[in-house]
Amino acid sequence: MTAATARPVPTSRPSARTLGEPIEIRGPSGDWGRVRADLDRHGAAVLFAHQDAWRPERAGLPRLRVLLGRDWERYLELTHPQVRGRFAASRVLLRFAAAAALGVRPESVEIGYGLSGRPQLRGYDGVHVSLSHTDGLLLVGLATGGAIGVDAEPGTRTLYGPGLGRHVCTPYELARIEALPPAERNPAVLRLWTLKEAYSKARGLGLRFRFTDFGFTPDRAPEDVLRPDGTPASMGRWLLRTSLLGDRYTLAVAVEDAGFGRTADTAARTALDPAVVDAVLAALGEEERPAVAGDAW
Repeated sequence: MTAATARPVPTSRPSARTLGEPIEIRGPSGDWGRVRADLDRHGAAVLFAHQDAWRPERAGLPRLRVLLGRDWERYLELTHPQVRGRFAASRVLLRFAAAAALGVRPESVEIGYGLSGRPQLRGYDGVHVSLSHTDGLLLVGLATGGAIGVDAEPGTRTLYGPGLGRHVCTPYELARIEALPPAERNPAVLRLWTLKEAYSKARGLGLRFRFTDFGFTPDRAPEDVLRPDGTPASMGRWLLRTSLLGDRYTLAVAVEDAGFGRTADTAARTALDPAVVDAVLAALGEEERPAVAGDAW
């Protein structure tokens, strides 16, 4: 290749987006002000909760049915008690989180699902949401100005082993992992797995997105989505983050920077006709309900 025909190798640039630390929410009366503050400052917020703090039986069936909305029928179809409880807890937490972002009551939030199963807020596309749960941990992501994906895995999960190149890693990733000391290889693969899950959720592709078709840097903080050969693919379009939650969980977040800036005000009353909002709230009996205190649902 001559100098005249040579093309420069693209270099990565970090996303201009920022992200705060994950926020623990200990029940319905959690610190939702911090969630709003992160949305205002970063255009994104990540929150987590332990399932024991969101046990659906505390709400009572009539209240739980209202909170689950369209998910109520799916809840009734689940027969395994643990699966049923996790489903209800994760959806109720997501509704409370979305309500904090929109400035409405949780029962006013309607959740729909895309073709890949990605949750979305019906009637309001200014806030993107993502959901993950594992081993008693619930994880929710909220973002404006671009999609978000979150994922969590137990830190004890073993992923390093034969077949990585066929199912999980690109050639570039596999070479970097094999160059690490043996004790660091499984944690590196675990970070890669959670980040790939988060990124594929944000893209809305789910399991249709082959993990060997895209990659990240497994041995340092990721800055860009990479092609299988390790060259940058998205040129700073994504904010990527992996972290440890205590010594029990590995978390990953992927937030899109679509280039349109973030939504400065996510309140539903700002985005919708006030007359429509008032009519909906009146139909739901919102104005007649007293404010809740403590851990009331």
